Amino acid sequence: MRIEEGYMPFRGYQTYYRIVGEPNPDKAPLLLIHGGPGSSHNYFELMDDYAETGRQLIMYDQVGCGKSSLPEDESVYVKETWAAELIALREYLHLDEVHMLGQSWGGMLEMYYLTSFDPQGIKSVMIDGSPASIKLWTQEQHRLISYLSYEDREAIAEAERTGDFTGPKYLAANDRYMERYCWDDPDENSPEPLRRPTNGQRASRIAEGPNEFTENGTISDFEVTDELHKIHVPVLVTNGTDDLCTPLIAKSVYDHIPGAKWHLFANSRHLALLDQHDEFIDVLDQWLTAND
Repeated sequence: MRIEEGYMPFRGYQTYYRIVGEPNPDKAPLLLIHGGPGSSHNYFELMDDYAETGRQLIMYDQVGCGKSSLPEDESVYVKETWAAELIALREYLHLDEVHMLGQSWGGMLEMYYLTSFDPQGIKSVMIDGSPASIKLWTQEQHRLISYLSYEDREAIAEAERTGDFTGPKYLAANDRYMERYCWDDPDENSPEPLRRPTNGQRASRIAEGPNEFTENGTISDFEVTDELHKIHVPVLVTNGTDDLCTPLIAKSVYDHIPGAKWHLFANSRHLALLDQHDEFIDVLDQWLTAND
């Protein structure tokens, strides 16, 4: 499978991109938008084999992550920057007609892009594990925390009270919370792309905050629920039953987008691509084929 890598100039920085497969006049390419903010394209490499169906895959590292530039300037790390980068990438790579799949923060970026810029040439969108409201997200994270052990609940509550997210009891509790609802810490048995660094810790701290339930960064006021009615392209909302993006969060997105579809992965956490890989690819392929 042909793989092309390159860099797009962006506001004095560089945005890394990776293209898998060949252009196909019968199948629009799929643009993959990673989560975080502060993750990277790495986990999307678990989809490389899907390009063998004849659909080109395009993935990239948002500025501040992965192989892209890692700016010192904290004012860069806002949704407006990442939306401008997405717009620039479509133009740079001539993605006039494209499907999009955004996971977690990537789906939030899709929602912001679709409601604020009315882009053309979007054949379909998959919003995978993404909230339209950070307020609802944090409410649901605290509900999920309530299912942890008493010791872990107390450790997290104490960290939130003091603002100290460095203590060993908190760190262990947060690890168990993430393993339960997000994904396991990578080890030698994990797929190789998941073992690679994302280089996005700084972007995550600035944009999101110290964790998934203490959102005090630049996207902490993210709220587009009442704007979702503006989306006029086919949308598939997905999430897992044991996902940081709870069914309530996913439903709040689905309910507000005209004509949207929703698929719930019955045995997945925050990355169904990993937890239920084959079903994820099957659902995705049926969705894209129906909207080519």
